[in-house]
Amino acid sequence: MPRQSVPELKPVPRLLMGPGPINAYPQVLRALSVQLLGQFDPQFRRYMAETSALYRKVFQTRNRQTLMVDGTARAGIEAALVSLIEPGDRVLVLVFGRFGHLLSEIASRCGADVRTLETPWGTVFEPDAIERAVKKHRPKLLATCQGDTSTTMAQPLADIGRICARYGALSFVDATATLGGMPLPVDRWGLDVVSAGLQKCLGGPSGIAPMTISDRAAARIYQRRHIEQGLQKKGYRPGTGKRIRSNYFDLAMIMDYWSDQALNHHTEATSMLYAARECGRLLVAEGLTHAFARHATTSRQVLEGLRDLDLVPYGDLAHKMPNVTGVWIPKDVNGERARHRMLERHNIEIGTSFGPLHGKIWRIGAMGANARPAPVRRTLAALREVLRSERRR
Repeated sequence: MPRQSVPELKPVPRLLMGPGPINAYPQVLRALSVQLLGQFDPQFRRYMAETSALYRKVFQTRNRQTLMVDGTARAGIEAALVSLIEPGDRVLVLVFGRFGHLLSEIASRCGADVRTLETPWGTVFEPDAIERAVKKHRPKLLATCQGDTSTTMAQPLADIGRICARYGALSFVDATATLGGMPLPVDRWGLDVVSAGLQKCLGGPSGIAPMTISDRAAARIYQRRHIEQGLQKKGYRPGTGKRIRSNYFDLAMIMDYWSDQALNHHTEATSMLYAARECGRLLVAEGLTHAFARHATTSRQVLEGLRDLDLVPYGDLAHKMPNVTGVWIPKDVNGERARHRMLERHNIEIGTSFGPLHGKIWRIGAMGANARPAPVRRTLAALREVLRSERRR
């Protein structure tokens, strides 16, 4: 009997127009194929330094602690929360979709006393409501998403840093869905810790999490600095705070790994670092202002096209993310069958949503390399054909 062999990877190409992941830039895919280096090779340490410098521009910050956490965007969230939260700390989470609930769950798993401020899906918070909640709960940490892809809404953040500073809280922002696609001036807004991923507006693969940490937050984290025993040097003194409960996501050690002392904390995900460097390089070369305008223009094209199809956009459009658009599924259309037809007939992926919106809206993304007229036109044309087929049944 002939031996069965696993064939070489040859996936059918798809146009990924859902809420993410999306199609990576060709330059990023080439960067992923670059030969590996040792993590302490001087060339590689230079690439790490260059990546930090690029992402200071991406985050619009001067934070020295601007680095990568190896793992998907959720790895960045977990690293931030487990390193900032000591058991018993009060944490206030702004919940305006699925990913606010995720922040609450992770904070709870870190042992936090979690309080939430919630608003109906499809809406966001006014600054006064946030300030009242911070004043009431007096959290050590305020956590929120900038954009929640489950609802396609973007929470305004310009007042968050001011509010947190007034009441002695730190801020954490999950910018997975928005970094590179809309303004996020970390220093100007006074944000403490912001994490993201590559797989949306940055135009790369999932697998590494860009992060920036303010000096104030870094000092809080370093109070909990406990280097693992096998790496301790003579004269080592641990921090006075409680040891961070995760070794892998210990930001105190990860910051040391990215510093000049190059603590041997873990083996760097070399190819993902290359990808992150290339994503940052492409965005900085394009210019942030141009990239934000490109995403905003494409968002308008998506909205106009959906209205031409007599479809109704979802949510508070004044606070819609520029890179993902929600749209109500018509009552005479089987939403999941339509999505399947988009994929199988046209090789185009669009998304549904979660929780109360599952099966009720589609989410159409146009970000990174796909935030351009041609992918939008192709998607809208395919959707028009699929809607006609559905309505002839």
